[in-house]
Order: sequence, then C-alpha cells, then structure tokens
Amino acid sequence: MGSRIPTPKFTRWGRVGLVIPGLMAAMGLSAAAPNLEFNRDIRRILSENCFQCHGPDAGGGKPGKKALRLDLAEAAYAQKNGTAAIKPGHPEQSEVVRRIQSTDPDDRMPPPDSGKSLSAADRATLTEWIRQGAAYSKHWAYVPPVRPTSPEVKHTG
Repeated sequence: MGSRIPTPKFTRWGRVGLVIPGLMAAMGLSAAAPNLEFNRDIRRILSENCFQCHGPDAGGGKPGKKALRLDLAEAAYAQKNGTAAIKPGHPEQSEVVRRIQSTDPDDRMPPPDSGKSLSAADRATLTEWIRQGAAYSKHWAYVPPVRPTSPEVKHTG
C-alpha cells in the first residue's frame, strides 16, 4: 500500500466556508462586512484595551482633566474642541480611529507603556463598527429578553 498524504478533515460547511470566499474573489466580488454589534464584537475589544482608562472605573486620566468615557455613547459622540472621539458613520473624522492607527507613541492608543495593544483585526473591527454607525447597546444582562414571534404553520395536519 502506498502512503497517502493526510488531508484535513472538514465538515461539509467548513469546505463551503473555504471555497465560497475564493470563488467570490476570483469573480471580482467581495463579501459585505457583517453587521457589527456592540455587545458581540466591540465591548470585548474596548474592555480589554480601553476601559481601564476610558471606562466606568477609569482612574481619571491626567490630573485636572476629565477622562474620556468610551463605555457611554453620549460621551464618545460628544464634541470637544471641534472633534469627537467617535463620529458615527465617519471613521475618518473620529479621533479614536486616528489614535488607534497612529504610529506616534505620544498619540497612539492604547499607549505603548500600558502593556496593551490592538491587533490589526481589532483596529479594523473598530473602524468598521464606526463606519456602520457605532451603535451602542446596553450590557446583555440589562436587556429584557424578547420572545420571538412564532412561525406561521402551513400544514396543520
């Protein structure tokens, strides 16, 4: 018996997940960015990298200055000196995007001395979320559950 090169085991859907993006790229099509949700996609990034200084338990930032809050939509959207940390729908006008993309250590967020850093994927996710409107939502524990509507029964027998 000859030796066979082992092939990775995929589920039927795993193969489709690999083939479809390749076919779309070959046809010159791109998949639309998925709708990002604050609780599912954004809260983790901000919590791990930003909330220590810009969240509910922030230490207050620089002495004499009120820390920017990124956990509250109204604070993040607020204009200060003609600039908003987050301008929904406009990442190019959002200070957050400028800061997370900056290579200047004095402007970069999170600061290099914080021990935190955003991956390229996290930076892209935050930028896309802002492009999609930067919709905030309450923590899931404070959102009352909603029963979905029952589907219409076509065959009652």
